[in-house]
Amino acid sequence: MTGMTSSERPFLNRRLAEFGTTIFAEMSALAVSTGSINLGQGFPDTDGPQEIREAAVRALRDGRGNQYPPGPGVPELRAAVSAHQERRYALSYDPDTEVLVTAGATEAIAAALLALLEPGDEVIAFEPYYDSYAACIAMAGGTRVPVTLRPHEGSFRLDLDELRDAVTDRTRLLLVNTPHNPTGTVLTREELAEIAKLAVERDLLVVTDEVYEHLVFDGAEHVPLASFPGMRERTVTIGSSGKTFSFTGWKVGWVTAPPALVGAVRSAKQFLTYVASGPFQYAVAEALALPDAYFEAFRADMLAKRDVLAAGLAEAGFEVFRPQGTYFITTDIRPLGESDGFAFCRALPERAGVVAIPNAVFYDHREAGAPFVRFAFCKQTQVLEEAAKRLKAAR
Repeated sequence: MTGMTSSERPFLNRRLAEFGTTIFAEMSALAVSTGSINLGQGFPDTDGPQEIREAAVRALRDGRGNQYPPGPGVPELRAAVSAHQERRYALSYDPDTEVLVTAGATEAIAAALLALLEPGDEVIAFEPYYDSYAACIAMAGGTRVPVTLRPHEGSFRLDLDELRDAVTDRTRLLLVNTPHNPTGTVLTREELAEIAKLAVERDLLVVTDEVYEHLVFDGAEHVPLASFPGMRERTVTIGSSGKTFSFTGWKVGWVTAPPALVGAVRSAKQFLTYVASGPFQYAVAEALALPDAYFEAFRADMLAKRDVLAAGLAEAGFEVFRPQGTYFITTDIRPLGESDGFAFCRALPERAGVVAIPNAVFYDHREAGAPFVRFAFCKQTQVLEEAAKRLKAAR
């Protein structure tokens, strides 16, 4: 099979032709085939809290969520999301009209972009960007306009002038991600205020991906964009349980936004999965109500793991960009005499028994991302120590 019909038209929709198989699938398969430590795909190797697993089992046994849950999500979870936003950020959302449960943040992104974009609309996204952003913009018929985060004094920073210059009369939406995957950058309150000011001045919609909201380090703070003046009414905020509670397979995410925006996103979402993750929704409702001590311990554990892997990578010769958020570390491979992240990552399993992700897949400007490679540190400490040992030995 060539993937072509007799009329020579490809089977795959042209909007998706540039994407193919995700780099995560490719590198995870390589990890399995070579027996390597997988620090590529961002999933924990330890499950989340036992009491939350038991909550899911209890929901299954009680028959809660075994059939289709309500389209907007089960009331208990919508109430928990609303309470979480109020408690953490003093943001008030009506659980009945301003909260929508989705099949993970990935569906929330897809539904939001499919709902809010029309062909020809421009979307500004910070580059490097999570790979589904580009695919979802393409599926909606939009045009992505990357604004590149660039290395500066040990971290990747946003150029606000470049952002302002990227806005045109065709710009419909800003797609913001903070804490930022893959660079680990956390946008400051001052940067967010400028983004908010720009969105209000140019009357732009904003979709903000905040799934790593509980993973911020070194005195950084997560400030929701919706909390700035003029932003609540134009912002779709995306959250997720997977990254905070280490149950990535449950696929429970959510959207908070004003009723008109939630209604638009729901109109698209209902024709994607319709509903998902019924029993898990009840468990996540309990997870969001865990005491502050859980969230503090979770962050402290990830911080310690970050430091283990960052030190190991530095010893192995990488230039390390120590992240302020997420559970990923971006490195520069040029000190190792390398410059092609793709070639480096494809060879690394055989050379060192470790899998990483080339950051260039997250760029439109591939050359800007060519020397950068991302490692995940959401793994057991002994796994990170072993990976660091292998990388150092392979120098």
